[in-house]
Amino acid sequence: MNVEIRAVTEEDAKQLLNIYAFYVENTAISFEYEVPSLEEFKRRISNTLKKYPYLCILADGVISGYAYAGPFVGRAAYERSAEMTIYLAHDERRRGLGRRLYEALEKALKEMGILNLYACIGYPAEEDEYLTKNSAEFHGHLGYEKVGEFHNCGYKFGRWYNMIWMEKIIGTHEGAGNPAAQTLQNGEEDEKGVYY
Repeated sequence: MNVEIRAVTEEDAKQLLNIYAFYVENTAISFEYEVPSLEEFKRRISNTLKKYPYLCILADGVISGYAYAGPFVGRAAYERSAEMTIYLAHDERRRGLGRRLYEALEKALKEMGILNLYACIGYPAEEDEYLTKNSAEFHGHLGYEKVGEFHNCGYKFGRWYNMIWMEKIIGTHEGAGNPAAQTLQNGEEDEKGVYY
């Protein structure tokens, strides 16, 4: 199998949306009820790429998954943290592609100065046909630890699901500082219109 990892472009949106649609329509891995439109999905990609890496993995020339990072909470004090997201084509799981993709994303984030990684994961009290504990187990194998759980907070397919947060520390915090936060005072607005 020939594997390539590269940055996503808006031209990839249709293929990525096809991957994501399976999870919206058939699982509680995504808590969205409706598959977003192609235009909305392109907007999401574009917004992510303004600041964070958004990668896809190709197996023998076909996009087989994607992963990206986003802001964790969205305040200046969290600038050294990022939330992780990954989706693989549902028939491409358990081939090592997810690990390779996440490791590439982690490397890119570390180079940006990100220190903490977080994953928000749907988690069943009891596994069913819509949600298993596979995502939590995948993250656990990559060094993430469960740091919090919210009970019966996601409702989909007529059932309640829990949500967990998992965390991985990838850098040293001593002397890291936060240059973005140091330039803004409370009440000021950054270039994205976020107030601090």
